[in-house]
Amino acid sequence: MMLTLESLVSLLPLIIVATTAVVVMLGVAWQRHHAGTAMVSAGGLVLALLSVPLAAGALTSPPLMTVDGLAIMGSVLVLLCALVTVALSHHYLTGYIGPREEFYLLLLCAVTGALGLVASDHLATLFISLELLSMPLYGMLAYSFRAERSLEAGIKYLVLSAAATAFLLFGMALIYARTGRMDLAGLAAGLAASPDAWTLAGAVLMVVGLGFKLSIVPFHLWTPDVYQGGPAPATIFLATVSKLAVFLVLLRLVMVAPIFDSEWLRTLFTLLALITMLGGNLLALFQPNLKRLLGYSSIAHFGYLLVAIVVGGQLAVEATGVYLITYLVTTLAAFGVVTQVSSPFGGEDAAGLHHYRGLFWRRPWLAAVMTVSFLSLAGIPLTAGFIGKFYVIALGVADARWWLVGSIVAGSAIGLFYYLRVMVTLYMPEPGMRRRDATEDWGSRVGGLTLMVVAVLILVIGVYPAPVIDWVVDLSAAL
Repeated sequence: MMLTLESLVSLLPLIIVATTAVVVMLGVAWQRHHAGTAMVSAGGLVLALLSVPLAAGALTSPPLMTVDGLAIMGSVLVLLCALVTVALSHHYLTGYIGPREEFYLLLLCAVTGALGLVASDHLATLFISLELLSMPLYGMLAYSFRAERSLEAGIKYLVLSAAATAFLLFGMALIYARTGRMDLAGLAAGLAASPDAWTLAGAVLMVVGLGFKLSIVPFHLWTPDVYQGGPAPATIFLATVSKLAVFLVLLRLVMVAPIFDSEWLRTLFTLLALITMLGGNLLALFQPNLKRLLGYSSIAHFGYLLVAIVVGGQLAVEATGVYLITYLVTTLAAFGVVTQVSSPFGGEDAAGLHHYRGLFWRRPWLAAVMTVSFLSLAGIPLTAGFIGKFYVIALGVADARWWLVGSIVAGSAIGLFYYLRVMVTLYMPEPGMRRRDATEDWGSRVGGLTLMVVAVLILVIGVYPAPVIDWVVDLSAAL
C-alpha cells in the first residue's frame, strides 16, 4: 500500500505534533524561554486538535495504520489530556532549578507515540508507537532527578517497562510464527481456525506486556511507587494519556484478532478484572499518601474497564469511550489539585494527606475541585464518574456477567470509604504548622483556570451526558 496525499491528511494530527516537537527542540537549541516553549507546545497541540476533522474525513488510511472511529476518539482524548498537562506543567516548573524546556519536548514525543498507538493496525507500528510513548516517560518521571524518589520512579519504570516489552515482543513472535502475518487483518485471517497452544501462549504474553502498562493486577506493583516519586505533571500524563492509548490498543486487538476473543482468554480477562477491581480498592484503603492512593484507585478503575474487554462487541466500545472520558476528566482534576499544591517547585510533591488537611480554609476553590473529583471517582450521582460506572454495570448486566457486576459494586463500596476519608481531611481544622500550599494567584494562571474548567466538566457530564454519549456512539458506528 502506497503512502498517498489522502493518507497523509489522515495523519495530520500526528504530523503536526511531531513537527511541534522538532520546533521546540530547535527553539531550545537557539534560546531557552520557558513561557515561549510552553506556548509553542500548547499551540501545536491545539492545531493538531483542529486538524482531527480533516483526518476523520480522509478516505484512505496510511500503511500499517487505520484511522477509524476508535482512532479518532483516542486522538481527540490524547490531545486534550496533553493540552491540560502542558497548562498545569508551566506553573509547576516555574520554580524548578535547571532546564525546564526539555520537559515539553519529552511530552510532545510521548504524545506522538500515543497518537500512533491508537491508530495502529499492525504489530510493528504497535510496538514502535508503544516505545515512542514509553521512552520519553522515563525522562519525564525522573525529571526532578535531584529528588531521590523521582530518579527512583524513572529507573523503576524503565526496568519494569523493559521487562514488559520483552513479554510483548515474545508474544508477537509466537503469533507471527503461527500465522506469518503481522497486520491485524492478516492475523484475523490466519487465526480463523481454532487457536493452538502456541498462539494462545503468544496472546497471553502480549496481555502480560500490555497489562503492565495498564497496571492490571498482578502487574501493578510499580504503580504506587512511580506515581509517588514522579513529578506531578509526569504522573498526570502517565495516568491519562499512556493508559488511554494502551487500553484502546487492547480493545482493538480483542475486536479484530480472534485469538484475543477466545473463550479461554475471556476467562483470563474475567479473573484479571476481578482481582484488579478488588485488589486496587483494598490496597488503597488505609493509604496515607495521596499520590499512592490515586495510583491504587487507577488500578481499580482499569479493572472496571476490563469488563468491556470481557464482554466485547459494539456496546463494549461505546461503554469504553464513555468510561474513559469520565475517568480522564476526573483524574485530570484530582492530579491537577496535587500539581497546584506542589507548586512552585520544591523538590518532593505535596503527596501526604497531611498536606491537604484544612485545605478548604486556605484554598476553598481548590478544595471544591478536589471534592468534586473524588465524588466522581466514587461514582456518586450528578458527577461524570456515575455515568461511566452506570455504563460498565449495564454492560455486565446485559451479558449476564454477574460475578463482574458484583465485584464492581463491592469495589465501589470499598472505594467510597477511602475517597470520603480524603474529602473529610480537606475540611478538618487546619493544623498549626503547614508545610505546602498553593500560591495565592493559582486561580488567575492558565493552569488554575484549566483546572476549574475540568472540574465544571465533571459536573456538566454528570448532569447532561447526552452530547458525550452521542459523540461516542457516532464514532463507535464508524468502526
